Amino acid sequence: MTCHRTPCYIAAPLATLFALLFAAACGAPPTTEPDHSTGYVDVDGGRIFYDMHHANAPGTPLIMIHGGPGSTSCYFGLLDERITERPVIRYDQLGTGLSDRPADTSYWNLPHFVSEIDALREALGLDEVHLLGSSWGGTVAAEYALSTPARGLQSLILAGPLLSTPRWLEDATFLVGELPEDLQETIRRHEAAGTFSDPEYLAATDSFYARFLYHQQPPREVPECAGVDGNTEMYEAMWGPSEFTATGTLLEYDRTDVLGRIRVPTLLVAGEFDEARPETMHEFAALIPDARVEIITGAGHVSMVDKPDEFAGIVRSFLSRIEPQQP
Repeated sequence: MTCHRTPCYIAAPLATLFALLFAAACGAPPTTEPDHSTGYVDVDGGRIFYDMHHANAPGTPLIMIHGGPGSTSCYFGLLDERITERPVIRYDQLGTGLSDRPADTSYWNLPHFVSEIDALREALGLDEVHLLGSSWGGTVAAEYALSTPARGLQSLILAGPLLSTPRWLEDATFLVGELPEDLQETIRRHEAAGTFSDPEYLAATDSFYARFLYHQQPPREVPECAGVDGNTEMYEAMWGPSEFTATGTLLEYDRTDVLGRIRVPTLLVAGEFDEARPETMHEFAALIPDARVEIITGAGHVSMVDKPDEFAGIVRSFLSRIEPQQP
């Protein structure tokens, strides 16, 4: 997913390669400027950090939900000055990034992370919102849209979302099959043995990520990610030891049978070389009453980092078609 991959943008083995998404931090002091503010919101178990740009812009606010489980929201910083016609809010989920990290891991569950959206909305006075969920964040966003009722939700944007663990693993197996044969053999051998920390295995998985996570190499630097740390323990507990092996609490997750209950306009976005394969996005879209798909050429799973201009343009175009229809 994105720690993300779907579940995580960053699997535990890639801590070095993806340090941009997980650097180390204890917290950041709240700031307030005329059009930009950061701060903390109380949730069950502690506080979550948020960053809001263009607070006075006229459009309906856009809340962005990061991948993982256990990644951070910092990579969304690339969109701060690319989406300017509405308030844009990103936040770190409890237990990662600049948010509090309670010792009690019972908060690492999907209902809790869904509840953080309402806590954020209430604290910031957001009566109507659009949601954008990236990878595992797409899981959280979709669950919020499926809630009854999803109060004031105007639309849903799912970027490479995890909506079915079985389908995610099918796609991972397919993509491993596109690697050179020696890398395939290395991954399968170590997966079978459970030797996920073996240097040979790590090198092979890095080759996978260089193709399907960040397709643009080297990955684009994200200034907002300096000094921001993710949570690989959360990733392993909720997802598993690698992108190809799910053993955590999301092992049985699958919402394909209820996607038809999503009743807001929905956009699914994927990179051309996304781990969440474009073919899968089209299949998910066919299950949602009002859904469309956009594929970003030359991008991997973290398409907003690979191609931020293209990603922002797609989001802006989608939202501009929705808001004129509002009363």
